[in-house]
Amino acid sequence: MTLTPVSPFSVADLTPIGQGLNRPECVLALRDGTLFTGDWTLGIARIAPDGTVTRAVEADLIGQGFLPNGIALTDDGRFLFANLGEAGGVWSVAPRGPVAPVATEVDGKPIPPANFVLVDGARLWVTISASSRKHTYFTDQETTGQIMLIENGVPMVVASGLTWTNELRLSPDGLHLFVNETFACRTTRFDISADGSLGHPVHIVYPAGVFPDGLAVDEEGGLWAICVVSNQILRIGPDLTWHVIFSDIDPTALAAIGTAHAERRLTRDMIIESRGQRVSNLSSLAFGGPDLRTLYLGGLTVSSVFSCRVSVAGAPMAHHR
Repeated sequence: MTLTPVSPFSVADLTPIGQGLNRPECVLALRDGTLFTGDWTLGIARIAPDGTVTRAVEADLIGQGFLPNGIALTDDGRFLFANLGEAGGVWSVAPRGPVAPVATEVDGKPIPPANFVLVDGARLWVTISASSRKHTYFTDQETTGQIMLIENGVPMVVASGLTWTNELRLSPDGLHLFVNETFACRTTRFDISADGSLGHPVHIVYPAGVFPDGLAVDEEGGLWAICVVSNQILRIGPDLTWHVIFSDIDPTALAAIGTAHAERRLTRDMIIESRGQRVSNLSSLAFGGPDLRTLYLGGLTVSSVFSCRVSVAGAPMAHHR
């Protein structure tokens, strides 16, 4: 299938929404313009269409030691969140009500700090970036990343030996799972078996310094990957070819980051301090609005979510329906 070309856009097309956010790493966008994002001050933030920021849940998640990273919405209005706090695992919280565990152990062992959670009907997909978050350097040698499937309340590891697994998405036909292996500079496609196990990985490899983080799918089946540090958005076709449709990048700084990564001396401070012309460390993208043609961008080191209109609509997700 050939995708319709998407019109590239630039930082001049971006409009900030909300203020004072703390690490809006994962953005969920509703059709009415409401946004939700993990926030390491509010726990989970709600951003109204007019930009007003409030707490989305009454529970004090941060005060209880939780660090929500990836978030998802269930049919009954609860939030699921992958917890990057010390307790790890996947948890659930209603707008009013206590926090409850969804999965905290797998194969008799505690689930490490978790990165992302995706609702897939009655089952959940979860990523673990690494068995430990205590790293001096971010390299392609870290291969303790995992993908878990939670079905009927039972978690199981369906892929392991991965490098900094981040967001994941399913293909529109449900036959493939795509996951970003951030510090391997690649997106990996797996075949999904009837029992949920993953096999036959195929790698989409990017140039040095291109670190894919968040993912979204458009109505044509195109996969959009957003990259920390380089602040790029890539659109990947069903044939696994890709092109850049957005970039806010300092070429000299990016070259230095790429060299540091290749030499296995890339540090957290180097990532946090990286800046584009207007944005920094973009890590999440989501389609929203009535026609799903508004794209929302979140990031690790921005204090607002950014939006712009794009020429193709997003594929409806569970919370859009």
